[in-house]
Amino acid sequence: MAAKPTICVYCGSSPGADPGYTAAATALGRGIANAGWRLIYGAGDLGLMGATARACLDAGGEVIGVIPHHLRDIEKETMGLTALIRTETMHERKKVMFATADAFIVLPGGPGTLDETIETLTWRQLGLHEKPLAFVDVDGYWRPFFELMDHMADRKFMADRFLGFYEVAPSPEAALDAVRAALS
Repeated sequence: MAAKPTICVYCGSSPGADPGYTAAATALGRGIANAGWRLIYGAGDLGLMGATARACLDAGGEVIGVIPHHLRDIEKETMGLTALIRTETMHERKKVMFATADAFIVLPGGPGTLDETIETLTWRQLGLHEKPLAFVDVDGYWRPFFELMDHMADRKFMADRFLGFYEVAPSPEAALDAVRAALS
């Protein structure tokens, strides 16, 4: 692990329907900066992605954005990033974010967030890493996902140990505490 941990945040490029999602993203970005950690994320300035990055930057944190060329006009990069990495493909973007991160925190999001999260958890199941991952379960947003994970384990399509590959946190602060404990 690097001397200054890098936290990858997976989250929506939309603010979602509940203002609590943006509040959680803002608190998470600020919390990452206040912990003295770096943030790596998908570089977009929209939705929860932008809120997390701007809050981290505003609190004096370092923010690394990773964006594929084809999304540059759609997601608009956050201004003032510490570093911006441009990739050719979404796969390369995910690979760079994964390789750079020491831990992952998941905020509410859509299919892209789910894709990134599932891939990270699958790689853990395959023994490719042991990096911690925590969900910020704002107002039960991720509850249906956790129910699906329990269902797959109950039906023996995944090992029960998979359920231990992530922490569920009710707030950004609790997610940061879970990551801090795992990195210690």
